[in-house]
Amino acid sequence: NSRGTTSLLKDSISFTEVSASGLFEGYDLLRRGFTSVKNELLPSHPLELTEKNFQLNQDKTNFATLRNIQGIHAPLKLQMEFRAVKQVQRLPFLHSSNMAMDILRGNDECIGFEDILNDPSQSEVMGEPHMMMEHKLGLL
Repeated sequence: NSRGTTSLLKDSISFTEVSASGLFEGYDLLRRGFTSVKNELLPSHPLELTEKNFQLNQDKTNFATLRNIQGIHAPLKLQMEFRAVKQVQRLPFLHSSNMAMDILRGNDECIGFEDILNDPSQSEVMGEPHMMMEHKLGLL
């Protein structure tokens, strides 16, 4: 009976759920840090989501303007440059200012909040360099 076999397969647990990286894996406190209820809450103000997505919205507007003025090649070229710049990074335990991305966006001559008081999302966290590299390379 083929119907009975397929229903048994749908009810069974997949292999990924049983593996070490699946459902039964414990929370890794060393890599992910402490859990915070504040991060899981909904935004407290309607403008909070807009402020979080400000750079993404600004990029979309700039790409649309470039496409209307210069054609489709200009935003595509700029997006390729953004991807190339994002791939080049320092070691995972060193802070990167990502100056090339600021130059591409035109933010290199502007002084903003993150220049004076630092960006809160990039707080200085120093971990064990060997463990962080092994995690990035997928050895752990």
